[in-house]
Amino acid sequence: MMTDPVADMLTRIRNGLRARKKTVDVPASRIKVDIAEILKQEGFIEDYQVFPLDGPKADLRITLKYGPDGEMVITEIKRESKPGRRVYVGVNEIPKVRNGLGIAILTTPIGVVSDRVAREKHVGGELLCSVW
Repeated sequence: MMTDPVADMLTRIRNGLRARKKTVDVPASRIKVDIAEILKQEGFIEDYQVFPLDGPKADLRITLKYGPDGEMVITEIKRESKPGRRVYVGVNEIPKVRNGLGIAILTTPIGVVSDRVAREKHVGGELLCSVW
């Protein structure tokens, strides 16, 4: 049993980038698909797909993105809220990651959103991760 599946997903992305992989596979869940959608919308990954497996399980395949010279688009991807220490922020406390060059991903009452959307919709929530 995995204690923190979101941290596992972020670690697989980080390791895949450092190994110059084209894709990484992660066991799928709704929150992981939502995080992948935000990373795609913000331009940090190329694409993602959900592949059903036998039974109720599914795999999430994330296509990583690199720059024109092969440099990593994601410099750092960091888990903020952990099972042992949850981090909740109000709308006025949402951090600006690298002065707006990066994003923070939050889970809010309206769903999993980026920091820009959370400020726009005026909601706070649990700070999942930071990406730059």
